[in-house]
Amino acid sequence: MTTFRVEDPATLEVVAEVPDQGVDEARTAVDRAALAFPEWSLTSPRFRSDVLRRAHELMLRDRDELTTLIARENGKSLADAAAEVGYAAEFFRWFSEEAVRPGGEYGEAPAGGVRTLVSHRPVGVAALVTPWNFPAAMATRKIAPALAAGCTVVLKPAAETPLTALAVARILAEAGVPDGVVEVVTTTDAAGVVSAWLEDPRVRKVSFTGSTGVGRALLHQAADRVLNASMELGGNAPVVVTEDADLDAAVAGTMIAKFRNGGQACTAANRIYVHSDVAFDFLARLGAEVEKLTVGPAVDGAAIGPVISAAALQRITAAVDLAVREGARISHRAQLPDAPGHFYPPTVLAGVAPDATILREEIFGPVAPVVAWDDEDELVRLVNDSEYGLAAYVFAGELGRAIRLGERIDAGMVGINRGLVSDPSAPFGGVKQSGLGREGARDGLREFQETQYLSVDWP
Repeated sequence: MTTFRVEDPATLEVVAEVPDQGVDEARTAVDRAALAFPEWSLTSPRFRSDVLRRAHELMLRDRDELTTLIARENGKSLADAAAEVGYAAEFFRWFSEEAVRPGGEYGEAPAGGVRTLVSHRPVGVAALVTPWNFPAAMATRKIAPALAAGCTVVLKPAAETPLTALAVARILAEAGVPDGVVEVVTTTDAAGVVSAWLEDPRVRKVSFTGSTGVGRALLHQAADRVLNASMELGGNAPVVVTEDADLDAAVAGTMIAKFRNGGQACTAANRIYVHSDVAFDFLARLGAEVEKLTVGPAVDGAAIGPVISAAALQRITAAVDLAVREGARISHRAQLPDAPGHFYPPTVLAGVAPDATILREEIFGPVAPVVAWDDEDELVRLVNDSEYGLAAYVFAGELGRAIRLGERIDAGMVGINRGLVSDPSAPFGGVKQSGLGREGARDGLREFQETQYLSVDWP
């Protein structure tokens, strides 16, 4: 079998080589998952719960090794990688608890003479497709609810970061997951592998996290089989700062929302709207924090790592160059390291016009465009003038106003006076072109279940 190389984007060194599997191996993975499904689906909820709880404990046991692995293949800082391991492990704990609470209903039909029994059953073999930016968390956020529901899964991690997915699979095996329940296919032929899964009648579910463009294509293919589909797609998250906001809190929250994982997150702040009364002060404070950021390889303890590839670096550079040509100016920047990786300096753009091109695109990098605003209704119009609606952030001094603003924003998740919205106990997902379905919370379990009811004659 051929292999492909996994590269450290901070040093450009080869970290490992993994099997480059193709369509035949993808079908074999479904063979194994389909064979394992009947027995796994009939295991008790308590057994599945115990397995997932052990997986949580094992991930925490291996936290240091997983942190290093994520940092090497993804490039993110050690602090970000360690936080991801804890977040990823929490999905195993959360869904270990949800596994024993599958729910159901019993009731009398309004006309009488009939009792209705409602239950939730595992949907079947699930195809999971995950991105490179959170290689542990995006895998566990899908695997955990699928296993809790009684599904078996075939997983295709991103070619940039397959090593973490393989490590998670090994942990699950150690935790007691039987052979065939979790199958990982590493490949550079993403289209071929995923298409083979979507065409296979034994696959009853697809859960995808990635770009909106790819998500649309997968939905077209899923529609041909009326396949149960969950899509967590792109974002263009706004940050709103009002004139009465606590600027220290707003800057701290914006730093998290924008620069966590180097801005390479679908929930990352992409557009920062600051009231003109406080725009100068906010910009100075934000700029000072950005200039303090250290950039470099994770092993050097840097706060910001590289972007994932040379292509990503070129795309971000072009977006900033265009923004400057359109009238923005670079107000603050961090220093670049003397290193060979794909590094882009954390950058603040001031004087950004409300119709600037960079505000309409998902930057997916450490660039913060700041726009001044005065009228709240016009602000809401600008914020909602996007095909995306995943996350948003509102910083305001008066909590009621912040909540009212949040409710006017077309987004599935809104951080109120905080720069982080992700939580395993909360329903993660967006509206409009940002996707379909939810991950996390009880909703995440339901994504891998079908509802059945029995209508029982009751004389």
